[in-house]
Amino acid sequence: MYLLARQGALHRFREHKRAPRGELDRHFAEYHDGITVLVPSYAEEPDVVRATLWSAALQEFPDLRVVLLLDDPPFPTDPAVKERLEQTRALAGEIEARLRAPALRFRDALERFRERTAAGGGTAEELPVLIAEYEAAATWLEDFAETEPVEDHVDEFFVDLVLMGLARELRLTIYALQAAQAQDAAPEADRMVELYLRLVRIFSTSMANFERKLYANLSHEANKAMNLNAYISLMGQRWHQEGAAGDLVLRPAEEPRADDLDMPGTAYILTLDADSLLLRDYCLRLVYFLESPGSERVAVTQTPYPSFRGAPTRIERIAGATTDVQHILHQGMSHYGATFWVGANAVIRKKALDDIVDVETVGGFEVRRYVQDRTVIEDTESSIDLGTYGWTLANYPERLSYSATPPDFGALVVQRRRWANGGLLILPKLAKQLSMRRFRRERIRFREVLLRVNYMASIAWASFGLLFLLAYPYDSRLLSPVVFCAALPYFLAMGSDLRDCGHRFSDIFRIYGFNLVLLPVNLAGVLKSLQQAMTGEKVPFVRTPKVKNRTAAPAIFVLVPYLIVGFSLVTLWRDVQQHNWGNAAFAGLNATLAVAAIWSYIGVRNSLVDMLLGTLNWLYVAPKQPKPAPDVIVPKAPEDVDWESILYHGDRRLNRDMRGGADDRRRRAAALAARPGKKRRK
Repeated sequence: MYLLARQGALHRFREHKRAPRGELDRHFAEYHDGITVLVPSYAEEPDVVRATLWSAALQEFPDLRVVLLLDDPPFPTDPAVKERLEQTRALAGEIEARLRAPALRFRDALERFRERTAAGGGTAEELPVLIAEYEAAATWLEDFAETEPVEDHVDEFFVDLVLMGLARELRLTIYALQAAQAQDAAPEADRMVELYLRLVRIFSTSMANFERKLYANLSHEANKAMNLNAYISLMGQRWHQEGAAGDLVLRPAEEPRADDLDMPGTAYILTLDADSLLLRDYCLRLVYFLESPGSERVAVTQTPYPSFRGAPTRIERIAGATTDVQHILHQGMSHYGATFWVGANAVIRKKALDDIVDVETVGGFEVRRYVQDRTVIEDTESSIDLGTYGWTLANYPERLSYSATPPDFGALVVQRRRWANGGLLILPKLAKQLSMRRFRRERIRFREVLLRVNYMASIAWASFGLLFLLAYPYDSRLLSPVVFCAALPYFLAMGSDLRDCGHRFSDIFRIYGFNLVLLPVNLAGVLKSLQQAMTGEKVPFVRTPKVKNRTAAPAIFVLVPYLIVGFSLVTLWRDVQQHNWGNAAFAGLNATLAVAAIWSYIGVRNSLVDMLLGTLNWLYVAPKQPKPAPDVIVPKAPEDVDWESILYHGDRRLNRDMRGGADDRRRRAAALAARPGKKRRK
C-alpha cells in the first residue's frame, strides 16, 4: 500500500501546475464570498495560539473572518488558569487593533487611486505611489519580524516563513514594478487595482472569540468536533443572548439589537488546529482550486501538514519524519480517489456540511452535528459521510501549512493512542458508502478500497503482526530470505522519501525502533476501539499536551519497551544456542533498535521516573470521603428564593422521583423527620 500510494503521488506531483499569481489576482478581483477560519482551542498556551491566529489573519482573502473557538471552562477559579485564559481571550482584539492602521492606509490609497484614474490620470504617474505603498507594507512586516521573540524552532519558522515570507513576496512585487518603471512602462489600471486590493486584503481581517460553554443551549461535550459544530450551527444568523435562570441561551433574533451575536455565513470554512501555521497564499490557492472546473463536487481540500523544521529533540524530529512521509502518501491517495480529511487544516464547502448534518434534540434544544464526534478521529469519519452523499475530497499538492509534533514521549503517547482509536469503528460506514455509490452507478476502483481500508485498519493489523513477529518462535523454514527481499523495495522507497523531505536515509531504522516503542500505545488504541464497539460508549477526546515541561507517560507504556528488549535478548541467546541464525539476527536487530529508541526517545532517567510515578499512583488509594448528610428541605423566605430558576427549570427532581431512587427516598424521609411535631414511622 505504501508503494501504491507513492506511485500515485508521483503522478500528482508531475501533473500539478501551479496557478500563476496573475490568475489568482484576476479571479478574486471582484470576489464577494468570504471565508471563516475556525481555530478550536482548549487549554492552549497563549503564545502557541497567537502565532496560529497571526498566520490566519495575514491570509490574503476578501472578507476574511478569523474566530478563536475557546473551549476552556469560562469561569476558572485557579489564578494561573484564569490568567492564561484572559491572555488568550485578548489575542483577537490585539491582532485586529494592530492591523487597523495599515488596513486604513491601504484602503485610502486604493480609493485615492480610483479617484485619480477616474479623473483621467495615467498609470505611469501612479507607479511610484504604488511602489511606495508596497514598500510600506513590506517594511511593516519586517519591523514586526524584527521585534518578535525567537525562543524555539516554531518561533523561528513563524518569523522566517510567515512574516518574512510574505515580506519577501511583496519585495518581489516591488522589484517587478521598479523594473517596469525603469523601462518606462506600467501595468494597466485594472491590474494596478488588483495590486492595491492585495494590500488591502492582507491587512483587513475581522477577528473574534466564541465560547460555546457560556451558552446553555449549545452542546458542552468535551471534544473538538462539537466545538466546531456549535459555531457552524449558528452561522448565517443573528442571535439574541437571553438570560435563563443564571444561564445564557441563544435565540434567533427577529429584530436586530446592539448586543446581538452576528454570525455571518460564508461559502467556505477553514478549520485550523491551534498549533498549526499557514503560509501566505493558503486560502487563495485552495479556494481557487475548489472553484476551478472539475472541482464542483470537491467538499474538502487541504495540504497534509509537514512538521516544523529544526526540532530540538530526537523524538520530535523522528515523529516529524513520519508525518512528512504521510504528506507524500496522502497525495497518492488523492490520485486514486481515497482522500481522507486530515483535521489539522482544511478548507470545506459549507454546502457539503449541510448535506451531512445530523440534527437531534437534547434537553429541549436542537443540536446539529456536521462533524461526527462518535470517535476521536472525527475527520476520518466525516470523510466517509461526505462520500456517502456524493462528495469527494482532494489534497492540494503543495506544502502550505505546517504543524507541531509532540516534543516528548508522554505527549506522543497521547497523540498516537488517539490516532489508533476509531479506525475499526468506521469500517462499517465505509461498506455503507460503497453500497450507496454502487447504487448510484459510480465507478469504484479496487485500489481506492484497498487504500481506504489500509488507512483505517493498518494500525490494528500492523500492531498485532509485529507482536506476532516478536513472540512467535519461528525457525529458518519460516524466515526465508525471500521475506527480506520482498520488504526491501518498501524500505528503499521510504528511505528515498525521507531524504527528499529533508531527513536522512538511515532514519528508516530509527522509525523502526520508534514503532517498536510505540507498539503498546498502538495496541491500547486498537483495544479501546474494540471496547467502544462492544459497549457503544464514546471515548473522551484527549488533546495532545503542548507545554514547555515534559509530559509524564503512563508506566505501562514505558515498561513494555524494556520487556521487548528483554524478550528479544532471550530469543537471541536461545536461537544462537540452536544455530537458528536468521531468527537470531532478527532478534538482535529488534533488541538493538529498541534500546536505541528507548535511549533517544524516552530516556533512561525519564523512564525510571515515569515507572516510579506509575507505581506510586497504583499503590495510592484515596481515602473514602464521608457521605454527605441527607438534604433537609428548609423553607426559605420569599426574598431568598431563586424564582427565576424555579420558573425556568420547574421541578428538576421529577425524573428522579419517578424512578423512585433510594437516595430520594432517604432525602424525603429526612425532610419529614426534621419537621417539628412529627414523628417518623418505622
